[in-house]
Amino acid sequence: MLPYPTPHIQAEPADFAKTVLMPGDPLRSRFIAENFLENARLINNVRGVNGYTGLYKGAPVTVMASGMGMPSIGIYSYELFNIFGVENIIRVGSAGGILASVHIRDIVLGMGACTDSNYASTFRLPGTFAPTADFTLLETCYRIAGELKIPNVHVGNVLSSDVFYGDGDGLDPSETPAHLWGKMGVLAVEMESAALYLNAARAGKRALGIFTVSDHLLTGESTTAEERQNSFTDMMRLAMETAHRMDSQHD
Repeated sequence: MLPYPTPHIQAEPADFAKTVLMPGDPLRSRFIAENFLENARLINNVRGVNGYTGLYKGAPVTVMASGMGMPSIGIYSYELFNIFGVENIIRVGSAGGILASVHIRDIVLGMGACTDSNYASTFRLPGTFAPTADFTLLETCYRIAGELKIPNVHVGNVLSSDVFYGDGDGLDPSETPAHLWGKMGVLAVEMESAALYLNAARAGKRALGIFTVSDHLLTGESTTAEERQNSFTDMMRLAMETAHRMDSQHD
C-alpha cells in the first residue's frame, strides 16, 4: 500500500469504513454525517474537504466530499481505493436531466458513464474503455429502492462532462450536446462518475453513482431549494441503505 497521509487526506486507513459516500459539496458531506450517522467524527478537513466516519444502523460508514469535476474525484477516489483500503465508493449528487422521460426530482442510477473527457487516456488503453458501475452495487441499490418504495428511479447511461458552461452560441437546438447525447439514450449529465468508475476498475474495487435530477437541460425546469432537500434526502437514504447492505454481505 502507498504511504499515507497524502497531500489531500490527513488520515489513516483505520479511519475509513469500507464504503464511502461521496457528495461533491463538503457542506452536503457534513449534512449527511449530522443527519444519518451516529457518533460521526471528522477524519479529514484538508482544503475544507470534510470527511466523517460514523455508524449507520450499527455499521461504520464514511462520507467525504469529492469536490467538482473528474480531476478532483479522480484524486480522492484513487487515494481512497489504493492508499486507504476503501472497497466501495457511492457517489451521491445532482444531475441535469436530458431525456424527456426523466423529470426533476427523479433518481438516476448511473449504470454507465459516457464522457467528453480525456481522463481515460491516462490508462494508455489501445481502444475505448466503457466506464460502468459495479453490478453488485447497482443491483443492490435498485432492489433497495423498490423495497423503500422510492418512486421514479431510472437506470442507464449518464454523461460525465468536463464542461459546465458550454459555448452554444449559434447552435441549432437539435445540435446541442444535450440533444445529441439524448439521442443516444443518455439520461442525465453530471461531472464526476466516469473518473470514479475508471479508478474503481483499475483498482479492482466497486463504484456507483446515484443522482437526483435537480434541473432539466431541455425543458428548463428546475427545483426549489426545499424541493431539492427533500429529493436529496431520498437519495441519501438509498445510498446509506445500500452501504449498510454491502457491509452486511461481507460480515
